[in-house]
Amino acid sequence: MEDIDSASKSYGPNVKTLFFPAGNTIAMKTDDLAAICIYARKVFPDLERITVYGSSQYIHKKGRRGLKQLADAGLNRIHVGLESGNDDILRHVKKGVDAKRQIEAGQWVVATGIELSLYVVLGLGGVVLTDPHADATASALNRINPDFIRLRTFVPKINTPILDEVESGKFKMLGPHGVLKETERLVRQLKVTSYLASDHYTNYIDVHGKLPESQNQIMEQIKAAYQLPESQFRSFFIGDQ
Repeated sequence: MEDIDSASKSYGPNVKTLFFPAGNTIAMKTDDLAAICIYARKVFPDLERITVYGSSQYIHKKGRRGLKQLADAGLNRIHVGLESGNDDILRHVKKGVDAKRQIEAGQWVVATGIELSLYVVLGLGGVVLTDPHADATASALNRINPDFIRLRTFVPKINTPILDEVESGKFKMLGPHGVLKETERLVRQLKVTSYLASDHYTNYIDVHGKLPESQNQIMEQIKAAYQLPESQFRSFFIGDQ
């Protein structure tokens, strides 16, 4: 609340959007998070949106009642890293939650009227699990029908076990064509009314649009990109953040 007061002095009372930063803000006690949402709307009466990040397992712990309390307090949007709908992949990356709970958590958020933005990591299953990754993730997204689907492409990061697996050859990463093929397989199976976006530095191409209206156009863009040689896409790199 002190931060909100400070922001009010810096930006005035006419703030339209507010983001409470942290990797998993939804893990806060429900009463506390609701209290700062209510306070923020008191300080900034013109607020149109309050957004947080939240992991599925903590959203699931909130339950329908907790999510309804947050919605009533003025929380408008939650960004969630779904990553994959495949349990083998979720276990491998130590996500801490299975697909069933991720789907339930997403459905509960949507039911409360809070906007849901889900992130999917292309290539997270590597060469071996590329098809199961695309299929299970599409199925999960169809069951949730989030407001936004945001695509990211797997990049190994320093000081992580999966980078050790990449360097040892145990985990075989998809190249640009493999990621594009996986993306096309995923998008082709979507039966949602979500906005799809892939505007991120990790991705090989930027496709976006409202589904289902833009579905065919997006798939044509992917197929066209697939015709380009892999040398024309960004190079492999190891993330350091």
